[in-house]
Amino acid sequence: MAMTLDEVDDYATSLAGCKRKGHPGRVAWYVDDRLVVRQDEPGTLLVRVDPGDREQLLEAHPTTFGVPPRWEAHRKVQAQLDGDAGAIREAIRLAWASQRR
Repeated sequence: MAMTLDEVDDYATSLAGCKRKGHPGRVAWYVDDRLVVRQDEPGTLLVRVDPGDREQLLEAHPTTFGVPPRWEAHRKVQAQLDGDAGAIREAIRLAWASQRR
């Protein structure tokens, strides 16, 4: 079940206080001016998650999530839009919850 950026937008903006920012080709969603998720390379998203959540996502959904070497030291995971849509929504929800003040 793949996800589109429009579906990401619908889901992210349904979360309390989560707003879309950015420009075409680099759209992002923030809560309290803190990054939740953003468009990354074609077909991928960058999702800001806590380290424990990141490890659980990677273990449970290895074909949907990965961590490029440049992100290993950061609280980020890369999601493949053609991966598990439910898992991507869960990652976005986790990111949203951790970024709320």
